[in-house]
Amino acid sequence: MAASASADTVSSLWYCGQGKAEIRQELLGAPRAGEVRVRTLYSAISRGTEALVFGGRIPESEFGRMRAPFMAGDFPFPVKYGYAAIGRVEDGSSPLRGKSVFALHPHQTAFNIPAASLVVLPDSVPPHRAVLAANMETALNGVWDAAPGPADRIAIVGAGVVGSLVAYLCGRLPGAEVTLVDINPARAELASALGVKFTEPAQAQRDCDLVVHASGSPDGLGTALDLAGDEATVLEMSWYGDQPVSAILGGPFHSRRLRLVSSQVGSIATSHRPRWSHNRRLSAAVGLLTDPRLDVLLAPPVPFGDLPKRLPEILDPRNATLCQPIVYS
Repeated sequence: MAASASADTVSSLWYCGQGKAEIRQELLGAPRAGEVRVRTLYSAISRGTEALVFGGRIPESEFGRMRAPFMAGDFPFPVKYGYAAIGRVEDGSSPLRGKSVFALHPHQTAFNIPAASLVVLPDSVPPHRAVLAANMETALNGVWDAAPGPADRIAIVGAGVVGSLVAYLCGRLPGAEVTLVDINPARAELASALGVKFTEPAQAQRDCDLVVHASGSPDGLGTALDLAGDEATVLEMSWYGDQPVSAILGGPFHSRRLRLVSSQVGSIATSHRPRWSHNRRLSAAVGLLTDPRLDVLLAPPVPFGDLPKRLPEILDPRNATLCQPIVYS
């Protein structure tokens, strides 16, 4: 069958084996009713989740729940995976034509998507910063789950992208004492840029009203439990894939009546679920990206075509990169 006049050959990133990725070509037909064509400007690597995908470490029990909205293929491999794409609408009968938009779409040079699945970028949010939207949505959901209050003493263990965004949001609460806790002393500069305190674990203040754990490390979870005050909440935002995790639930855990609570962006926080849709939450997350200080989380962009050779370095846990943007020419 001949391709339509609006058909296009596009390139997409596929995780095709443990530690292996490649760029594949595919033919993209004309947008169907209700769809638009988006030409990608930027996307971003979610280093925590995509490292697990790249390493084939998604547990079989989570194959269904870990599917991204417009993912192709099946776990463990091959999969076209990702969920932070910024582009410009260039085709389709929609008032969105010409608009810059955010989409929960894998890394691909152009794609067709239902117009209802897009969030239009406000003029105050530049496209390069909007790649943080999926991480901000996770952070926002975590803050809803944690329910911090004004003047609370709050520790966030793990100064990655999500932990830093949680600290940024909590730091805007009146009178809140917010501290980023990380083993990397260089993160002090990041914390200062975001307007919060910083400390290494050994010097962190105990007796916190709320502790959020986002380091992805079992040792970090131990630190989080140690920093919590009596009857405080420890919110677990790390996901470990197939890695077994030991938590110290002996000692004073029960006598201090600590609460260990999970948070995951796949479901809207219970406190907001009756009133909020996923699209409303994502739109809110995009709207929270107006602050130029958030650019401190962005590494220099990597060209899309270089991804297969650069991914092992980008996803190496020893890499200090925070958010890794991808640029499309």
